[in-house]
Amino acid sequence: MTEAEEIWRTDPNTLQDVILDRPAVEARLGECPPLERVWILSLLGRHDEAVKEGQQLLNCSQDRFKPLLVLAHAYQRQYRWAEAGALQEQALRLAFTRPREALVRHHIGRRLFDEARYRDAAAEFEWASDLYRTCGRARQAEASRQAALRSRQVHAQRSWPERG
Repeated sequence: MTEAEEIWRTDPNTLQDVILDRPAVEARLGECPPLERVWILSLLGRHDEAVKEGQQLLNCSQDRFKPLLVLAHAYQRQYRWAEAGALQEQALRLAFTRPREALVRHHIGRRLFDEARYRDAAAEFEWASDLYRTCGRARQAEASRQAALRSRQVHAQRSWPERG
């Protein structure tokens, strides 16, 4: 288990990143690269800082792929779906490889899940899983597969009429 996994994790029910050790997460802010800093600021709920630093990072990056995704994540944490989606689509156009496309598809799936578009989220997670699997990334493939299963489960629960 890596240090990051010990101080935060992705909740399997909500697919949201949650902090397990806030002081440890905050301590990383001073020692991490700018890309990770934007992500951590989002995780800590310091959204305005995350967006500002993410935009600055994007503006000065030659390879815009990861800055697009981390800025999209910052917008997503603010429920700014349109901005997040536009940045994810830009990242998708810059993917060029299966692993990078899979990463974007997984991010898109998480946004769609947050938007309560569970069927669409499941499709993106399945696509990510297939891409990861075909390039030998078993752990990521399984994570995307589990996210797809969760998306389908929530969709099915929400699709049934209420009984009273």
